[in-house]
Amino acid sequence: MANIFHDTFFAYTLRAVARTRTLAHPEEKNPSSWLDMVHAEKKQDVDVEVRAQDDVEATGSIGSAGPKPDTPMQSAYSSHSHIRLAAAKGVKYAEKANEVIVVDWYGPDDPANPQNWSRGKKLWVLFLTCLWTFTMYIGSSIYTAGIQDVAKVFHVSQVAATVGLTLFVLGYGIGPMFLSPLSEYPQVGRMPIYILTCGLFTALQVPAALATNYGALMALRFITGFIGSPILATGGATIADMYPPKKRVYGIAIWGLFAWAAPVTGPLVGGFAAHAKGWRWTIWELLWLSGFTLILLFFFYPETSSSNILYRRAARLRRITRNTCIQAQSEIDAAHMTAREVVTMMLVRPFTLNFTEPIVLLLNLYIALIYALLYCWFESFPIVFGDIYHWPEQLVGLAFLGVLFGCISVIPPYFAYLHYYQEPQYNDRGELKPEERMSGAIVGAFFIPICLFWFGWSARTSISWIMPIVGSSFFGAGGVLLFNSVLNYLTDAYPLYAASVLAGNDLIRSAFGAAFPLFAGAMYRNLGVGWASSVLGFLSCVFVPIPILLDRYGERIRMASKRARHDI
Repeated sequence: MANIFHDTFFAYTLRAVARTRTLAHPEEKNPSSWLDMVHAEKKQDVDVEVRAQDDVEATGSIGSAGPKPDTPMQSAYSSHSHIRLAAAKGVKYAEKANEVIVVDWYGPDDPANPQNWSRGKKLWVLFLTCLWTFTMYIGSSIYTAGIQDVAKVFHVSQVAATVGLTLFVLGYGIGPMFLSPLSEYPQVGRMPIYILTCGLFTALQVPAALATNYGALMALRFITGFIGSPILATGGATIADMYPPKKRVYGIAIWGLFAWAAPVTGPLVGGFAAHAKGWRWTIWELLWLSGFTLILLFFFYPETSSSNILYRRAARLRRITRNTCIQAQSEIDAAHMTAREVVTMMLVRPFTLNFTEPIVLLLNLYIALIYALLYCWFESFPIVFGDIYHWPEQLVGLAFLGVLFGCISVIPPYFAYLHYYQEPQYNDRGELKPEERMSGAIVGAFFIPICLFWFGWSARTSISWIMPIVGSSFFGAGGVLLFNSVLNYLTDAYPLYAASVLAGNDLIRSAFGAAFPLFAGAMYRNLGVGWASSVLGFLSCVFVPIPILLDRYGERIRMASKRARHDI
């Protein structure tokens, strides 16, 4: 547990407020221990080592003029044997004298490296990442259970009441474009962004639940979606921080399962509350869930960004040694970025990648369509199970269990496929061609239209209610397969731009998901359940060839791209 506490927000707060050495890092407990713990991984040229020694003899410290060393760490620097050790091992010198000392991992087994964490710690962090993702996604659909009550209380149409759903989804689509890139800065990291946004998200649920006019409720729905959004775009990056590509795909699959299960669970959880207490209790339920998530994140969620961990290690060594030349590679890179480059990375790159890279554009449009179909199709459930099968209002949410079953049931065979078929295809560097990810997407692409046609034409009084529920399970299975295949493909094909690509994907799919529910109810009532579902089914069929074409010709397209990876 102490290992988990080390880099949590709670530990940061405790050390800052109490100024205690509780949960101290190894170099703080024993200032010279870092020299003894490193492993010879990054040897420097002999002349660099010699220059470093000359610099120490001339100035009393490495790379900077100043007084003779007077701390244990500085004394260690004054020893030529330690200088040779440091130059040959976990701290490497720049190519020029009097420049910087670059702090790196102590060695391949450095326990601070998230890739070296124990399986239990990784699974715990994965669970908390999924829990916060689940909380954000359920925040959209849990509101739908109270839409009719919102319309009644605020004297607006049902379409106007549905805007509360669309604004929340639109908010968490736009938010990552501005907030997620902050987690890439070494001075910030991922964990503070998650906890601060979760805290604000939780706090804002109180005025949302107490809103006394329609405008205030709509504004708060958008703001809460915007504030809590970073986890939806960078959760995959957090998983990649801990797992190598061969194992990352399993973590992404679990994350994707939670992402798809949340919108399905929302109407089920909110239905009973809205029926008994009104729409406000759907927001109170969201407050309870997000508050519980915030507590767990505050006390038990460690930092996973290697650039931030090394940045803070360098900061501790600077404080101990009083040597300002000690820096992490990530902060050196960040210091050389101009304001224009920062703006480009945060605001321009996600858009340019989306519209200039054919692969990114096609896959983002496809996932956006599936996401839109999901929210649009959900609007038919009250019509099918309330109007056709005459279920009580509070029980309609139970119909979504078929989709949830599909999400869960597809995971075991998918994991078996990954373990027995895909893992042997990785090369010696643990890498796989991105196009190999499309196999799951091809299967999932066929599941979506199967679901929509089955659901639409089996939903009638002459056929048991179980049949449309069985058909709905195919959407859950297909969605999980598509979501995981596409996210892994984009991450593998654009590793240098993964954050921007995933943020753009979140924006496009959220924009589609926000728009479709506005006309879904009218479409199902005017066309009927069968033909309305068929329209969605035919639309999903149009995109079925995309994963097939990428599986066959994707490598050729990727090699022609300026930004995609070419070395695999």
